[in-house]
Amino acid sequence: MIGLLRMLIVVVPLTIWYGTELMWLAWRKSPKLLWRREEIPRAWSRTLLRTVGTKVVLENPEVIDPDRPQILVANHVSWFDVLALAGWVPGKFRFVAKKELEKVPFFGYAWLAGGHISVDRHDHESALESFEVARRRLEEDRPTVIVFPEGTRSRTGELRPFKKGAFVLAIETGIEVVPAAVLGSREIMAKGAWRIRTHRTITVRFGTPIPVEGLQLDDRTELTARAQSAVEDLLATKNTERGD
Repeated sequence: MIGLLRMLIVVVPLTIWYGTELMWLAWRKSPKLLWRREEIPRAWSRTLLRTVGTKVVLENPEVIDPDRPQILVANHVSWFDVLALAGWVPGKFRFVAKKELEKVPFFGYAWLAGGHISVDRHDHESALESFEVARRRLEEDRPTVIVFPEGTRSRTGELRPFKKGAFVLAIETGIEVVPAAVLGSREIMAKGAWRIRTHRTITVRFGTPIPVEGLQLDDRTELTARAQSAVEDLLATKNTERGD
């Protein structure tokens, strides 16, 4: 429980502090918002991870190109996945995540002010509109758009079937897909758990980008399967190294 207490002591005041700054910049339409959108969530995430002694290691980060847009798809087993990616993905980034996050006090307002994209998983039409927003973000801001295509955290740690939204977006925009595996986060805090284990390491392993040039919407199922296979391979490397 020590890890949870540490996190709770820090997360509330830190979220209020940084959330208020983002909301203030957005309300004033300040030009500082353009670069604070990345700096604030990066500082927020790194501070929270330092609080519980979590170290983040990146493998093959050079595939992330800060100068052009990309769509990053990763497995999702813990809230700590978000912290690791927000804290260490190079360059501009925007998350696509469930709409319920908008209702979290201070965090929800900061989430929207930061330009992140909410998806209503229970409303197909609304979800389509959200990916249209993501398309505009890719064209205008040219960030790395981060998607957890399983749609929710895996309780067992096993990779769940990928939903196709991110891959339709990739085909429609012509932007390559970067597969990634987040390893070690579930050992810190699994879905449904309250205990946070301190002084652990999260590894973020980036895979070879998957090009989408020449693909049509009819190819979305094949692209989805190819990306899921790539993430599975990245996750399996852990098992090979450990002899599991």
